[in-house]
Amino acid sequence: MKIITIIGARPQFIKASAFSKKVLAQNHIQEILVHTGQHYDENMSTIFFEEMQIPRPHYHLQIGSGNHGSQTGKMMEKIEEIVLTEKPDALLVYGDTNSTLAGALVASKLHVPIAHIEAGLRSFNKKMPEEVNRVLTDHISDWLFVPTKSATKNLLNEGIKNDKIFEVGDIMYDVAKLYANIAEKQSQIIHQLSIEIKSYILVTIHRAENTDNPQRLKNIFESLQILSQKHTIILPLHPRTKKYVQELGISTQNLQIIEPVGYLDMIQLEKNALLILTDSGGVQKEAFFYGVPCVTLRDETEWIELVENNYNALTPPTSVDLICENVAQMLSKPYPIIKNLYGEGNTADKIIDILSK
Repeated sequence: MKIITIIGARPQFIKASAFSKKVLAQNHIQEILVHTGQHYDENMSTIFFEEMQIPRPHYHLQIGSGNHGSQTGKMMEKIEEIVLTEKPDALLVYGDTNSTLAGALVASKLHVPIAHIEAGLRSFNKKMPEEVNRVLTDHISDWLFVPTKSATKNLLNEGIKNDKIFEVGDIMYDVAKLYANIAEKQSQIIHQLSIEIKSYILVTIHRAENTDNPQRLKNIFESLQILSQKHTIILPLHPRTKKYVQELGISTQNLQIIEPVGYLDMIQLEKNALLILTDSGGVQKEAFFYGVPCVTLRDETEWIELVENNYNALTPPTSVDLICENVAQMLSKPYPIIKNLYGEGNTADKIIDILSK
């Protein structure tokens, strides 16, 4: 069985690290990795392949950044050539990026069955490009590998047949289990930054709804200045966020700004944080995996079970006071007893078994 796997962004490299390792142990599956180059910065791409020992891509398309239509179109053109050359039995995509949609559209047009890992997630906000990508991908996929019961419900509500839906758990939990101990032994980030465990707030900001909205971005950084009076603020600054912060002249004084870090360093920063403040989907879950309170700077989240079970406080960054209040609230109450929300950490095995059959 030959599978083409499309990856292109940091979260997909991380998920692929768990799945591709399992595939390598299978004699009956050949995986062709295609890296679109959607994330091309050294700290957002190459480092992940090196430290997580992800197999080197067979194809690197080097698409780079660009407007959504242009970027997706360029990806489709090159992916189509690869699919016609390789003639795969299936094409596999992760998540909700432009790389995901480009791969799925090409496969659909060429009648190649599509497997979608992390299917069924919904923010119910069509203004988010990720929402458009995931909805379209789900509706043209043949195997929908969903992480949660709520994701299954979303797909059934949209009229997708039950025999296409497979509730396998979250592959990010596979990754968390796989690398937690490795990070503990190999990462030196806590020592390098001279920070004490459980003394700092870790912040990640990258989503367009925040970076491209001057008022929201200003609110976030003003709240960080207030929070920095009591806590150390560690902020690995995403290239896009850095660009807008500089253009708007937003002060980063009193904040410990660092370059984007590799996954092992990120695990250590997450595990040892007092609280995580983020607009990332993946970081919300990683906070939960490591038992760290989280405040999510968005209007909605795909991971609603985290909010419902009080692991996460959903906080639209429309008010500085609201951000600071929710951070204080999450820090003032005991962390809830952790429930098993995302499977047993054997999602990759389940997916391989289903595809093999």
